[in-house]
Amino acid sequence: MLDNFFQLREHNTSVRTEILAGVTTFLTMSYIIFVNPNILHDAAHMNHDAVFVATCLAAATGTLIMAFVANWPIGMAPGMGLNAFFAYTVVGAMGYSWQEALGAVFISGTVFVVLTVTGIRSWLIAGIPRSLRSAIAAGIGLFLAIIALGNAGIVVANPATKIGLGDLTKAPALLAMLGFFIIAGLDALKVRGAILIGILAVTALSMMTGHNAFNGVFSAPPSIAPTFLHLDVPGALHAGFLHVILVFVLVEVFDATGTMIGVAKRANLIQEHKPNRLGRALLSDSTAIVIGSFLGTSSTTAYIESASGVQAGGRTGLTAATIGILFLLSLFFAPLASSVPAYATAPALLYVAGLMLRELTDVEWSDITEATPAALTAIVMPFTYSIANGLAFGFITYVVIKTATWRFRDIHPATLLVAILFVIKYALFPS
Repeated sequence: MLDNFFQLREHNTSVRTEILAGVTTFLTMSYIIFVNPNILHDAAHMNHDAVFVATCLAAATGTLIMAFVANWPIGMAPGMGLNAFFAYTVVGAMGYSWQEALGAVFISGTVFVVLTVTGIRSWLIAGIPRSLRSAIAAGIGLFLAIIALGNAGIVVANPATKIGLGDLTKAPALLAMLGFFIIAGLDALKVRGAILIGILAVTALSMMTGHNAFNGVFSAPPSIAPTFLHLDVPGALHAGFLHVILVFVLVEVFDATGTMIGVAKRANLIQEHKPNRLGRALLSDSTAIVIGSFLGTSSTTAYIESASGVQAGGRTGLTAATIGILFLLSLFFAPLASSVPAYATAPALLYVAGLMLRELTDVEWSDITEATPAALTAIVMPFTYSIANGLAFGFITYVVIKTATWRFRDIHPATLLVAILFVIKYALFPS
């Protein structure tokens, strides 16, 4: 039955290989079940246990849709960067409620579905300059880095220099640094689940030294009621949310699409002049965003960690189905998730941030008209504590510099449209 449904023989794989590949991917991305609740609870003040359940269910639902609709070996879960934008920018800095932020996620997901079905998504991807796309990923990495360093107490506020070095002799900073070294060392040694091991090691050590309480490991899943169906769509429809929705859509488009194409190519699922299931995969991830907003979590996206499962031989949706089932089983680890302190997940954020900076190598640094907007995009995100501002500076600068140098043909209509939308936003809502 599995062979026929997932076309295992056609993809030259087996049930054993697919399940092992699914376990591999799950181990590399399961850190999100600890990180996401901490982020949304820390800045957005959402119920930690409810967000834990929402994270597991959103990841499981999105991944199972990917498995049965697209038959691709790709895991889905709430995206890093988007959860930080949701919590630290939209709720923390801009002052909107988390219910309104969930409403914006729903709207962006709905727009995402429309863009995918109509083919506009492909038009947007083709129209955004490669240098800007790379800088967006790197800038989000820098944004995650400053959040991680702040959670660990390594970077603190300073009235003279804006930010400064914290007290490195305190337990949170020391444990966070140890966690980072564990993750980096294990990952360099190709140990599966290096990030998860680092989080759990710091959590265990903090408990043994009396800096954190142990709440247990297993229990029945907590209630999702505090976040389920609490999205405020009418509250997110006023004009002030235009650029928030725009940022959600843009990051979702670039992040998910780029990840899926990259992983699919590595699995040899996309070949020139041959039919593929990219359209179904794109529809799967956009649908998952809408479902996640109902459950009570920030936008879900395809995980680049899926490449680890592909490396282990995963080629079909059976790999994704395995990942989805494991996320459902994770619901019974709520006490463990609530025992993980912010400084234990900070090393994971910082390590992922470092990996995202690799995207800067794809920026066309020899061309000033490409390099300057890309650099501004990456720099402005952490310095203004906003992914939205980074995107705005990058797109607007790109259009202005290209126009000033008479290189009008380089400006794709999609880039011009996004730049105009950001200009309108700053003109009407400068704060």
